[in-house]
Amino acid sequence: MAGYRSEGPLCLILLTYVAPLADVDAQLKAHIDWLEVGFDEGVFLVAGRRTPRTGGVILARGEADAVTEVARSDPFVTSGVASFEVVPFSVSFAAPAINDLLT
Repeated sequence: MAGYRSEGPLCLILLTYVAPLADVDAQLKAHIDWLEVGFDEGVFLVAGRRTPRTGGVILARGEADAVTEVARSDPFVTSGVASFEVVPFSVSFAAPAINDLLT
């Protein structure tokens, strides 16, 4: 079972659209550019749209305060088309294939 344990603070960033999808789509390129920076810096591990398309979910490394600052800089948020919630959690278990990514 030791192969399934992991450590390290993680957070979910939950984005909720608060504007029409046409307004969200107008910010999409800037949002994708922002995501790419987060992945390049190693902060983001996974990102995708909610189903149905009401917002997005991002798995981020780091403590809640630091992740909140990153989330505040999302063009979706700065333009006012989305709000966000940061949900911090401590990793207790992880599949071996992703364990090294989480520490």
